[in-house]
Amino acid sequence: MRKFSGDTVLVATHNKGKLEEISALLEPFGIRTTSAAEHNLPEPEETETTFVGNARIKAHAAAKATGLPALSDDSGIEIDCLDGAPGVYTADWAETDSGRDFKMAMTKTYEEILKTKANAPWTARFCCTLVLAWPDGHDDVFPGTMEGEIVWPMRGNQGHGYDPIFKPNGYDMTFGEMDRWEKNKISHRADAFSKLVKAFER
Repeated sequence: MRKFSGDTVLVATHNKGKLEEISALLEPFGIRTTSAAEHNLPEPEETETTFVGNARIKAHAAAKATGLPALSDDSGIEIDCLDGAPGVYTADWAETDSGRDFKMAMTKTYEEILKTKANAPWTARFCCTLVLAWPDGHDDVFPGTMEGEIVWPMRGNQGHGYDPIFKPNGYDMTFGEMDRWEKNKISHRADAFSKLVKAFER
């Protein structure tokens, strides 16, 4: 793993919430963050079939365009009885003509599970892969996961995405019922971040 020696990292995202979360994580290390949106970078087409593949596309495109080290992530949920779907297409399942509708996506997920006639518990995991890329083409990969199961009906209105139907192992609440900060301590992204911060330790 290459140690980060600069003072600025570009977060390859147009999502303000994600930028705030990563900025707060890196602030104790004296690292300043900027975003793809601030540099008016287009969002590259995600053509890979794996989380790491899509994260690499985003990180390398941003690093090449700006000359700055770039950090990106790709994340989603894998459901075992659906052979790992929706996986890298997690957000795509929520796409509509008027934007993303995750309530619709969760309903679709439940209906797809019923078609398999699989018995509960329906084991699943949230995955997050972070990629830190440099302008010279080098990158390091930091994967994180949170194991759990799919529940129905939806529970809770905290979080985002598929959180209301995912119950992490060892907990009685879904991510949708958890306090945001409690969830952030145990999530798949927290797992990946715990590995990433080693690159920023002086």
